[in-house]
Amino acid sequence: MKKTLIVIGCSMTVLLSSCVVTKKKYDDLMARKVRVEGEKAACEEELDKRKAELRDLQAQINKMKDEKKVLDATYESLLNDKGKISKELVDQYKQLELAKLENEKLATELKAREERVKELEKILSDKDKAVNDLKNKISQALTSFQGQGLTVQVKNGKVYVSLAEKLLFKTGSTSVDPKGVEALKQLASALKEQADISVLVEGHTDDVPIAKGTSCMVDNWELSVMRATAITRILTSYGVAPTKITAAGRGEFFPVDPAKTSDARQKNRRTEIILTPKLDEIFQILNSN
Repeated sequence: MKKTLIVIGCSMTVLLSSCVVTKKKYDDLMARKVRVEGEKAACEEELDKRKAELRDLQAQINKMKDEKKVLDATYESLLNDKGKISKELVDQYKQLELAKLENEKLATELKAREERVKELEKILSDKDKAVNDLKNKISQALTSFQGQGLTVQVKNGKVYVSLAEKLLFKTGSTSVDPKGVEALKQLASALKEQADISVLVEGHTDDVPIAKGTSCMVDNWELSVMRATAITRILTSYGVAPTKITAAGRGEFFPVDPAKTSDARQKNRRTEIILTPKLDEIFQILNSN
């Protein structure tokens, strides 16, 4: 029992001695506690700050995701537009190529036409010169008959040799007077070497009906035809090729003066020999178009 008390007493002494804390140690513990609490508060504050930043970053991420969706949609739209534009450009390029080929074709045709026009203008110029030269040649050949009812002029690219009735025929007759035969002989001499012209002999009368009982003629029209035929025979007999001469009668239907006077009727009784240059070259150019 005594030994047991001694052990208990020793144990209490040790226990009490272990529970005794010095003031310095206590102050250190309290200071450490304050420091730890301060650090904890600082950490919590930093944590709150980081959480706020995290929320801001998350919001930015969400905004960027929304913007990305918009950009993706825009990108897809641009890709579609690019495809459409590319197709349109290809189509336009093809159209331009076709237009280029068409323009080149038109330019070639235009150049050919310009060349044909120049050729035609030269031919017409040559024809005009030939007509004027022919008119001068005939005028010189018939100089001695000027003022006797014979005129030579150029109209519409043709040479008109007009011979009054008094130079060729007696009234109502179809036989050419000797003076008229001489004039036609001179005219034939000037024409027979002209290979590129056609000759039309037109008889014209006034509007006075022919005398009743005139042999072989019904009216002025027939008279004009027979006179034209008589002149044609004389021209061919002096060398004008029959293949390029035509006889025609117009009667009283194409007067140069429609008045009903004796002077007007005298003008209308005439024979016109119309010389036309052959236009084969011109027709060939026109047909080639």
